[in-house]
Amino acid sequence: MKNALNWFEIPVADMTRACRFYGHVLDTAITPADMCGGQVAPLPYADGAVGGSLFKHDDLQPSAQGTLVYLNGGDDLAPFLERVSAAGGRITLPKTEISPEIGYMALFIDSEGNRVGVHSPN
Repeated sequence: MKNALNWFEIPVADMTRACRFYGHVLDTAITPADMCGGQVAPLPYADGAVGGSLFKHDDLQPSAQGTLVYLNGGDDLAPFLERVSAAGGRITLPKTEISPEIGYMALFIDSEGNRVGVHSPN
């Protein structure tokens, strides 16, 4: 097994709003499609790499409790966190050093009310 994680889904209540938020934060276009009895909008990932999506489904509800997913914040969290705030997200834990070897993390609440983490080496 290469990775313990191979896919994640972030629950959303409003797919248009969530795509706009994550599109701004990740600086890319995010497009939903009907699938699996709901709407799925894949987030960017390389072939063969761990990936994930936004997912709107009647059985799912956004929450600030529960499993915590960490997104790749790039080389430095500062620009990523600026985009979170500009898109209407709320930073709940600012850029915080984990260790010199591991890098930095931060937490935010997205447009749907989910608590999401972000990690970077700097």
